[in-house]
Amino acid sequence: MSVFKDHKISLKLLLEFIPKALLNHLSATTKVDYYSKTLHGEKMFYLLLFCIFDNEKLSQRTLEDTFNSSGFKTLFGLGEDEKIRRSSISERLSKIDPNYFKEIYEHMYGQFSGFYGQSEIEKYNLIRVDSTIVADTCAKLKDGIDQKNGKKLIKFSFSFDGILPSGVEVFTGQKYSSEESALPEAILQQVKKEEHHGNIYVIDRGLQSTRTMKEFDEKSVKFIIRSKENRKFEESESFLNPENPQKWDDWEVIKDSKVKLYTGIPVQNKRGNIHHRQELVETEFRLVVIKNEKQNKKFWFMTNEFELSAKEIADYYRKRWDIEVFFRFLKQELNLSHLVSLNKNGIEVMVYMTMIAAMLLLIYKKANNLGYKTAKRRIAMELRNMITEILIIFAGGDPAKVFKT
Repeated sequence: MSVFKDHKISLKLLLEFIPKALLNHLSATTKVDYYSKTLHGEKMFYLLLFCIFDNEKLSQRTLEDTFNSSGFKTLFGLGEDEKIRRSSISERLSKIDPNYFKEIYEHMYGQFSGFYGQSEIEKYNLIRVDSTIVADTCAKLKDGIDQKNGKKLIKFSFSFDGILPSGVEVFTGQKYSSEESALPEAILQQVKKEEHHGNIYVIDRGLQSTRTMKEFDEKSVKFIIRSKENRKFEESESFLNPENPQKWDDWEVIKDSKVKLYTGIPVQNKRGNIHHRQELVETEFRLVVIKNEKQNKKFWFMTNEFELSAKEIADYYRKRWDIEVFFRFLKQELNLSHLVSLNKNGIEVMVYMTMIAAMLLLIYKKANNLGYKTAKRRIAMELRNMITEILIIFAGGDPAKVFKT
């Protein structure tokens, strides 16, 4: 994102990437404002964005207080007679069309990722994919993944390109308790949106299905997966040269081969019991095994990428850690683990708004060379300064005498 490199940017500048014309267009196409008297889509958008940045912990009560405050009304041009109750916010979150917020998020990602330079495109086509579970207050959830203790969970599966979140899926269905179902769904949904992508998807050990790997390969989806050790396979070709071992630092490549994998086929016996028969899948994959000599530990990787070196495969997988840092950022700075709505519709709205806030904050952080906490604090300060500027102008004063430009 070289366009922002070494340029100090303000929140006001970033908000220009969400033009009012876009919000008006989406209001019409998504019908988000049907049957709404006060909390129109645009007002909900700015209310949620403002509160995410300006509150340590978001709640429906803080949304109510913020909307009814003079500062918020001044900043977004609302009338003093416009007031709402917490119950109205709760009802609106449960019914408002989440596609309105999803399309704003996808528009913004398209705009910002369009600023990636060629070197960044080559660097950030590495898509880290993983899921996180939110269980806080979930005992009251109406829809969710059932647990043995009676609570329900929500699963979020994210894609992260190294700079920005490139995709998100919200799962409440029971089958998505397994990453074998959630991760392929999240990846294939993103692939649908990027027909001519050159992405390589980096995935943890939650996904091990040979059938899924075969489906990825058939759909030209490149992947690198941390494999379980000692899985059953048949080697058809080795890429190792005994006379030229691949070593770097404390690492050594001990296997780099073209292989075929086995998959379990369910078979019912005469008693009606199901067992799985191992069957060889004809699709050829690549197995890379590296060993850390200092730790005496082996790492297995499955991939359908044959052009990269074994070291590049290992290095690419190590970058998967970026998404763990991103999860921590979402939970600690943007309160993702706290559910403002217990309705799936409202949860989807809040996830998309959190992604929008995350993109703005990550770009602000990168451009201004700040840490996460400092970036969020300064964005909140800028919001308050924007309110103050409007009040000064309204009172007939000159903001330039108060704020340095």
